Amino acid sequence: MRSMTRDRPPIGVITGTGVTEHFELSGPKTVRTRFGTAVVYPHPEAGYVIIARHGAAHKAPPHGINYRANIAAFEQLGVEEVIATSAVGSMNQGFRVGAVGLIEQFLDFTKRRQTTFFEDKVVHTDMTYPYSRHINLELSVAARRMGLELHQHLVYVCAEGPRFETAAEIKMYKILGGDVVGMTGVPEVVLANEKGIGYASVVIATNWAAGMQAKVSHGEVLKVMKRSGSTVRQLIEATVAGLRGEKR
Repeated sequence: MRSMTRDRPPIGVITGTGVTEHFELSGPKTVRTRFGTAVVYPHPEAGYVIIARHGAAHKAPPHGINYRANIAAFEQLGVEEVIATSAVGSMNQGFRVGAVGLIEQFLDFTKRRQTTFFEDKVVHTDMTYPYSRHINLELSVAARRMGLELHQHLVYVCAEGPRFETAAEIKMYKILGGDVVGMTGVPEVVLANEKGIGYASVVIATNWAAGMQAKVSHGEVLKVMKRSGSTVRQLIEATVAGLRGEKR
């Protein structure tokens, strides 16, 4: 992989709901790890390698994703920095539907996922600042050059899913300081930190969270992402170029 990218490690890109289809997924490769296999899509000329979080056909549910295999595969490929995307519901009136933002902190409400690589020894990974400030800065620079408003310092609440949240749950999350809610950001960010991989999360508000609109539907999520996915792809590609010291 490194020889294909002019001796620089590739940037890892994890595409979520509504973003995967905006990238060209050609030449899939299977990476075997001790946690299972992961399918990756190398783009050597562009300097990044993609993992479609839910699979290219979007069949893996949030609680069924092999997060450990995905991050371990990136590690084996020499990836040192990851940009992930997620569709989220907004609980913050200042982060409106269609807006794009960066996560700074998370609140974990998942219940039954494999959340660590360290099962046979005691390792306490520092999670004070789980999202890479360096990558976030590059994303901000790229967004500014694109004329894209990129909201900062968002707090992501990760729910177990696959159901959407209740209005009462959203009320609780808001009281606790949550800005957006999704189902896939954890343990992904935790596992990346355990491997020493810098991780950033670009989120797109696809709907108001439960109780803030009449109801929430997956169809609505896909509709908004159809409009926003191309912009997110451009942002990621510009940021990859910046991280690799190339002209943007």
